[in-house]
Amino acid sequence: MPFQANGGLVGGVSLGGQRVCIVVKASGAGSCVCRQACWLETCQERKGLAWGGAREGWRQGRLWSVTNAGCNPASPLPFPEPEGLPPPLCARLATGHEQRTAAMQLFLLLCLVLLSPQEASLHRHHPRETKKRVKDLHVGATVAPSSRRDFTFDLYRALASAAPSQNVFFSPVSISVSLAMLSLGAGSSTKRQILEGLGLDLQKSSEEQLHRGFQQLLQELNQPRDGFQLSLGNALFTDLVVDVQDTFMSAMKTLYLADSFPTNFGDSAGALKQINDYVAKQTKGKIVDLLKNLDSNAVMVMVNYIFFKAKWETSFNHKGTQEQDFYVTPETVVRVPMMSREDQYHYLLDRNLSCRVVGVPYQGNATALFILPSEGKMQQVENGLSEKTLRKWLKMFKKRQLELYLPKFSIEGSYQLDKILPKLGISNVFTSHADLSGISNHTNIQVSEMVHKAVVEVDESGTRAAAATGTIFMFRSARLSSQKIVFNRPFLMFIVDNDILFLGKVNRP
Repeated sequence: MPFQANGGLVGGVSLGGQRVCIVVKASGAGSCVCRQACWLETCQERKGLAWGGAREGWRQGRLWSVTNAGCNPASPLPFPEPEGLPPPLCARLATGHEQRTAAMQLFLLLCLVLLSPQEASLHRHHPRETKKRVKDLHVGATVAPSSRRDFTFDLYRALASAAPSQNVFFSPVSISVSLAMLSLGAGSSTKRQILEGLGLDLQKSSEEQLHRGFQQLLQELNQPRDGFQLSLGNALFTDLVVDVQDTFMSAMKTLYLADSFPTNFGDSAGALKQINDYVAKQTKGKIVDLLKNLDSNAVMVMVNYIFFKAKWETSFNHKGTQEQDFYVTPETVVRVPMMSREDQYHYLLDRNLSCRVVGVPYQGNATALFILPSEGKMQQVENGLSEKTLRKWLKMFKKRQLELYLPKFSIEGSYQLDKILPKLGISNVFTSHADLSGISNHTNIQVSEMVHKAVVEVDESGTRAAAATGTIFMFRSARLSSQKIVFNRPFLMFIVDNDILFLGKVNRP
């Protein structure tokens, strides 16, 4: 397989292949109201559907109307379910069929991530555009302006320390977007913890700056570009049993470009299919069955996904890939397929952190950074990771002739963020004291679970574009003798394009 990654958060609020889901549970008995809605994603137009005796029209991508009707919890719906619409385009929402006695909870289905380079139609980005974008590269979008901490790297250290000998892989931008979206509906100390956890100094910067920054990032990342595919999006699936605040819904759509879908959570199997089908569609079929089950009281799911597909600017020759030793530890050795290629790469020897950094560009603007610590220095490098360190590397890179050996690998990460984020000061939202009144008028809402999943695969795939070599970054060329660098022990990997899209550690390929 070519370079490819999948990822997602599973739990209550779902924020963007990376995806974040929010599942809300209602408390108390509500009035019995049946609502039926149907969403069309196709270009066809349907009119004359019977909705409780009314005739309604439909148009592409928009819910035209919803009809309400009184009903008895023990009786069938007073109107038929529209037929002939392929799932999940049609959903019947029946709310109020049962009393909900459990406290409302928010399940976060966070971050669905997908990366893959196999696309024959990709073309090289224009060199001039590449230079400009690299020059303007900002790696701090996941860290708020005037931040007091590096959320991305604090989170990495928390994930790595939880399982020191395991692989690590996650998407900082997806998790950050998810938390920022959640903060839109949070209040009091719940909001403050989320914003401060993301690195926002409330004395120097405003909450609006954070959201506008993410809005700009989403718009930039979703711009059509030659060379690779990248999209980041959000969706909100809601049961009409929950009265979502208009201000929250408006902000989700305006700032985070979120789609919204009516969903019948009373039919758990149908809701599962609708959400999973949406995820599969947005990730080109790479992520299927993201959700395994839904709680019977679930009424809202927020989803966030990120999709990235790219090819190496210059491919590794398949014939040059050979089995070699990889030292998981000095005592533990495994055999791995080792790719090799001699070429000019962006290179830096960081003597302060005792590591070597190699930049390998993809077609387009994205670049993978591979960091090889000196033997026994992994923890030193991990402790030194920061936005300042990354900026220093990008600024001091030089072109150098290298004989690069890099293993083919496939790793994944799956994390219970509701267990990790409290270590970074974000804890209130996961307790009964959570204030999420900005999402709904229901007072008993909390995030019960927040899960992040991500997968990455790297292999030889890629093509060279004429007259484009070495133009991804504006680095100074240097005529140096060829140097051999072999990634045959644990190393770190970044994927950057306007932000840190993905970050990981390969302990065992």
